[in-house]
Amino acid sequence: MLSKKEDARHQIEFVSIDQLVPQDHLLRKIEKVIDFSFIYDLVKDKYSEGHGRPSIDPVVLIKILFIQYLFGIPSMRRTIAEIKTNVAYRWFLGYGLTEEIPHFSTFSQNYIRRFKGTDIFEKIFTKILEEAIKHGLVNAEEVFIDSTHVKASANKKKYTKEIVEQEARTYQEKLEEEINKDREAHGKKPLKKIKKIKTKEVKVSKTDPDSGMLNKNGKEKIFAYSFHTACDKNGFVLGVKVEAANVHDSVMFQEVLEEVEKRVRKPKAIAVDAGYKNPYILKTIFDRQIIPAVPYTRPKTKDGFMKKHEFVYDEYYDCYICPQNEILTYVTTNREGYREYKSNPEKCKNCPLREKCTQSKDYTKRIFRHIWEGYVEEAEHLRHTPYCKEVYERRKETIERVFADLKEKHGLRWTTLRGKEKLSMQAMLVFAAMNLKKMALWLWRKGKGPFDISKLYPLFGVLKKILSRYIQPLLSVLRKQGLKFCFVNKL
Repeated sequence: MLSKKEDARHQIEFVSIDQLVPQDHLLRKIEKVIDFSFIYDLVKDKYSEGHGRPSIDPVVLIKILFIQYLFGIPSMRRTIAEIKTNVAYRWFLGYGLTEEIPHFSTFSQNYIRRFKGTDIFEKIFTKILEEAIKHGLVNAEEVFIDSTHVKASANKKKYTKEIVEQEARTYQEKLEEEINKDREAHGKKPLKKIKKIKTKEVKVSKTDPDSGMLNKNGKEKIFAYSFHTACDKNGFVLGVKVEAANVHDSVMFQEVLEEVEKRVRKPKAIAVDAGYKNPYILKTIFDRQIIPAVPYTRPKTKDGFMKKHEFVYDEYYDCYICPQNEILTYVTTNREGYREYKSNPEKCKNCPLREKCTQSKDYTKRIFRHIWEGYVEEAEHLRHTPYCKEVYERRKETIERVFADLKEKHGLRWTTLRGKEKLSMQAMLVFAAMNLKKMALWLWRKGKGPFDISKLYPLFGVLKKILSRYIQPLLSVLRKQGLKFCFVNKL
């Protein structure tokens, strides 16, 4: 029978907004696991007491941002438009059905006047992480560190070329000290400090000077930022640092690790990709008594030539032994921290492996070994252990998944904000939203929802056993005897 729906668009009903939000809605789960009133203590010194016009509730401002990042809404203007028509969003903010929602420029003005230059957003991130730790959801025994690029709000064609001073390595002083100690141990004079300033040419965006030109093989050259991130084995983000995309991953490693140790604890193992596999980072990890889980890296030697690992290093005599059992002796330690070992040209001249060994015109094979090379070799040795293999294998399930969710589900494949400080604020809040979402869903599944169905699971098990052991055999016998009962047929 064809029927037509009556138009109820103008029907007046008495209903509370709480009745309209489903009990299993994500925002209900979030509201259940955390009390947002802690924000008042963080911002109370940013507002005057008893003077001026009434402000927008600061908890509402932060919740609006959480709505934007939880549901991957691309802009604040769009977020406010969604809140106006979404009952669940209004319920989360504590607004009625007809109550006016703040203007989309409200947060940006509050950021400029109150929150800029503060650590409020970092404290919000830390508070949510502490709640997850309190519930026993964070397992930082193994930590996964990596970075991902987020496209900046800047035109890649609008830039200026500038000559800037090349930043010294963060560990330069420590390296120079180790180099001079090594030279003295070998009977060499210590190197004098050179005050020469190294420069380089960089492209600086006219739109967002804080961003950096991303120049990776196979990728489009764009201005971008790098989000250097650490997470645990359950996918909870433990720390994040924002830097221009042209800053190498290894530069930010120690800062990210210190963030993890400050917020949680020192991990047992750290899994990193090949970009972090350098002598200083591995020395840092080993010095902190942490196990590194690193990948295999292919030798950079040309095809057809003998690889460095084919030459055996003798630590006691500090020399290399070639496949023909000839010795490569120590010569010097250069400013980059590499020891140089050189062969005897008279013996190499008529060597049958010379064509595969070196193309040097003076018939001399040279091998360079970093003064911290031992840490790399130890990490390479540990790479083959079952534990390190298992830890590194989980990278794709942890930090890589965090980055995938960040871009696909939470709208941060690119950013509309400009400046490193604003991007740091955004990174903290997006990762805080991701941690909050994960915590709410996990606790809900554990039975912290309005109705704890998990308590009925043992009862279901007992009923199943009774049914299979007693009821079903009895029904089979009754059916064979031709007895028919209504309840029997239904069962």
